[in-house]
Amino acid sequence: MAATDEAPAADAAEGTRIVVKLDDLLHARRMTLTELAERIGITLANLSILKTGKAKAIRFSTLEAICRELDCQPGDLLGYRAGEGVA
Repeated sequence: MAATDEAPAADAAEGTRIVVKLDDLLHARRMTLTELAERIGITLANLSILKTGKAKAIRFSTLEAICRELDCQPGDLLGYRAGEGVA
């Protein structure tokens, strides 16, 4: 394979099947997105991008900070949706 071989652009258009469950965790801990952003030292805008599932990546340091503040595991925050119509 050549070094320039990449996944087809159509794959990127389909979107991700990774689900971010930040809203549920925040609700369970009675914490606002603003409060979490202040506690972990990330902008509200960037945390909102993560919360809405529009983020393309997350740093391990950010994931660690979120898990520390919400007293959760990464698997509590992230999920995988296997197919359409599956929540």
